[in-house]
Amino acid sequence: MGTEVPPHGTYKNNTYQRENQQRKEKSVDEWLPITSSRNAKWWYSAFHNVTAMVGAGVLSLPYAMSELGWGPGITVLILSWIITLYTLWQMVEMHEMVPGKRFDRYHELGQHAFGEKLGLWIVVPQQLIVEVGVNIVYMVTGGKSLKKFHDVVCPDCKNIKLTYFIMIFASVHFVLSQLPNFNSISGVSLAAAVMSLSYSTIAWGASVDKGKQSGVEYGYKSSSTAGTVLDFFSALGDVAFAYAGHNVVLEIQATIPSSPEKPSKKPMWKGVIVAYIVVALCYFPVALIGYWAFGNSVSDNILITLEKPRWLIAMANMMVVIHVIGSYQIYAMPVFDMIETVLVKKLHFPPGVTLRLIARSLYVAFTMFVGITFPFFGGLLGFFGGFAFAPTTYFLPCIMWLVIYKPRRGSLSWITNWICIILGICLMFLSSIGGLRQIIKNAKSYQFYS
Repeated sequence: MGTEVPPHGTYKNNTYQRENQQRKEKSVDEWLPITSSRNAKWWYSAFHNVTAMVGAGVLSLPYAMSELGWGPGITVLILSWIITLYTLWQMVEMHEMVPGKRFDRYHELGQHAFGEKLGLWIVVPQQLIVEVGVNIVYMVTGGKSLKKFHDVVCPDCKNIKLTYFIMIFASVHFVLSQLPNFNSISGVSLAAAVMSLSYSTIAWGASVDKGKQSGVEYGYKSSSTAGTVLDFFSALGDVAFAYAGHNVVLEIQATIPSSPEKPSKKPMWKGVIVAYIVVALCYFPVALIGYWAFGNSVSDNILITLEKPRWLIAMANMMVVIHVIGSYQIYAMPVFDMIETVLVKKLHFPPGVTLRLIARSLYVAFTMFVGITFPFFGGLLGFFGGFAFAPTTYFLPCIMWLVIYKPRRGSLSWITNWICIILGICLMFLSSIGGLRQIIKNAKSYQFYS
């Protein structure tokens, strides 16, 4: 029996349908935020990375140092810097390892490494915890910094609840979240990157100006050994999450143009190096000088410890607000991309302005509502973050590298990756233990809708 040849018309029809399908997919891809515009310059990647990485967490570094002590503190700061730079390099390399294909999203790389189904289940939940979690924390941080600005500028005014400041902060995002893609927020992101460098400089500059306080102590605060150890764990988490920009790195690289002669990894890597130098300039002076000046009496936000000069601290708080506005958008963009992909590709909604307006506004409203309800969300992040930040930043890229490239056992690449994986897994468990204890310890003071 020979196979039947289909009539010519059906064949033509099928080709037409296929082409139509591809055209449709292409137009959807050109509409989705991550893949829509691929004409970014290398310096875009530099300030997007700075904005994504330097969180307002930099202000709590002196406090983390006071729980770690000099030796371990410096070691952890430097080790984290090196390991995360290495895993970031891996992700930049893996973005285009299959010729003619680009992994524009973290989960696409996961699917390539672990298979279609498993890849999604490994990466997407973690990426969502990180991105949505960060967005909620930034809602609260933005609101708190606005409130601090208000209280510093006008100490005798009527006390306004944090809830309203979070609403004021969120109102900006209802507008900004309508910007379609990464390149359109590059202005916001640049401002944010400049601000993060500025308030970091204010934080350590004012500490230098204050000088070493009289009677400064560098010992551990906790009276019991157990307390000291658990403080140590939670501080490990704080430092580790200061370097968590990896969840958006492929999405940032996706905006850079690429051709076989000029792959996107070159300009991207250039941007990453610049970003990491800026990160070092922000983190190391703040952590070390802040701890040197105030010892273990430093508060978990160094701007609170530095009460005067008032105008300077007010300015620094306003800078934090502007920076957090930019960071929020960078972390929200991949989430918007996921939401819109599901709505358009799975549920077949027509792509357009209306869809974007409704979907994104609902997301902003959701993060605002959670932030208002749980203003102590930052304390919770230490715990949840441990499960998601550590893997996506410290060892998921290494595992993917081992699965995809299969380096020889005992080779340098193999050893390096396993060291990172082991350190990352330890970090995941230890920081979660530390975070859980922080929650238990502070739960008494938690207030909803404060």
